[in-house]
Amino acid sequence: MVEEMSRKMKVAVVGVGRMGQFHMRALRDMCFELSGVCDQSPKALAAVGQEFNLSPTQQFTDLSDMLEKLRPECLIIATTAPSHAAYTCLAAEAGVSFILCEKPMATSLADCDRMIETCSQNGARLAINHQMRFMDYYTEAKRVVESAEFGGLASITVVGGNFGLAMNGSHYFEMFRFIAGGPPSEVTAWFSDLKVPNPRGAEFEDRGGAVRAVNTRGQRLYMEMSPDQGHGLKVIYAGGYGVLVVDELTGRMQLNAREPRYRDLPTTRYGMPALEATWQLPPTSYNTLMPRVLQALIGGEDIPSGKDGRLVVAALVAAHVSDESGHVAVRLDEKLPLERMFPWA
Repeated sequence: MVEEMSRKMKVAVVGVGRMGQFHMRALRDMCFELSGVCDQSPKALAAVGQEFNLSPTQQFTDLSDMLEKLRPECLIIATTAPSHAAYTCLAAEAGVSFILCEKPMATSLADCDRMIETCSQNGARLAINHQMRFMDYYTEAKRVVESAEFGGLASITVVGGNFGLAMNGSHYFEMFRFIAGGPPSEVTAWFSDLKVPNPRGAEFEDRGGAVRAVNTRGQRLYMEMSPDQGHGLKVIYAGGYGVLVVDELTGRMQLNAREPRYRDLPTTRYGMPALEATWQLPPTSYNTLMPRVLQALIGGEDIPSGKDGRLVVAALVAAHVSDESGHVAVRLDEKLPLERMFPWA
């Protein structure tokens, strides 16, 4: 199906930095027609033009100009977050049918709403590039936690080395929704006072710290991503009968679950004999993810939508409100600040 799509569809990319180049290489491997690229930096355009054999007529510093001259059917937005809303709305109004936007979706809830409404009014399908549901780490974890041997999911704990909440933590809000079957309904946060310089520029800030999120089913998501943690990324899934530990840097998965004859005992009997299993998943590269993401977007399959991306941004906003309000639990259905802009990259 991807080969058939690649013969028929023109795709353009705005933002040719690190993520944009990942997208461009994946498109090249998939034999899609890269009709054009756009970036504010002529130097960056010249570099990718040489690598991807793009003529000067395929390189633009103005997105409106590119959309008018090339009329792409699909646009990939790989810029930093402050421009996501404007570029998404511009593309939808120009007749682009499929829009894949990097995360976080936007820097305010008001911009999320504007993106969703504009795409809806113009018949554009908007997807936010949270790829968890296409990665073996998470599809395999979902299979395990939904098995009878696991006993139902109770909590997910993410321990990461110095992660920003918007850049990395946003993925886990979406992962929680995907694996648990329901998004967070309330969020509590404790941000670190230490502000680590953002590699994308001094104007950006992405706080690390600790977060607790709960959904309406009572399932919990814990994220410990403080800047005093310098290495590693482990995700721990806990259920009624077992615990699954996933090392996301190595792909190693380890399951420990009660033997069936002990499953009726109370959870206080935590030291009972258990079934143990360890297995290894191959590393996931962006070039293997991109075909799945594009196929889902263009083929009408399930993919994180604008609505899903807004839920993630609402969780991020709630985390900031919680931290600033003495670490109280903030519900996502409460009145969150819509117009407030956050300095996420």
